[in-house]
Amino acid sequence: MGLMPKRVKFRKSQRGNIKGNATQGNTVNFGEFGLQALEAAWMSAQQIEASRITANHFLRHEGRVYIRVFPHKAITSIPQETRMGKGKGEPSKYVAVIKPGTILFEIDGVPRDTAKQAFNRIAHKLPFKVKFVERRLY
Repeated sequence: MGLMPKRVKFRKSQRGNIKGNATQGNTVNFGEFGLQALEAAWMSAQQIEASRITANHFLRHEGRVYIRVFPHKAITSIPQETRMGKGKGEPSKYVAVIKPGTILFEIDGVPRDTAKQAFNRIAHKLPFKVKFVERRLY
């Protein structure tokens, strides 16, 4: 099962709602180019892993891929065709809570057009809108 926390304080979490824009993790820090989320969403551990594999396969290990999100939130589900009641389901997967403006992935050590193509392939794996951003040097 892809990425998941080693230990959690509480097995099951409430759904919550995603308000506002990202105030942390919204700048490119590790690489030269980044992939920024434009919408609020949940990004599952499977989507993170599929994106990682896609980027590494496209880059052929030339550059370095930084993953800036981690799935901390447990999502529960009850089996299909189960009657109402009987409490909350068991944790079935883990997701990362993504706010608009969050940097999801960064790439370093490759030219701009190669990074853009890699991020384009990653974008097809994701269920929300993203954009290509570059590091700003102040």
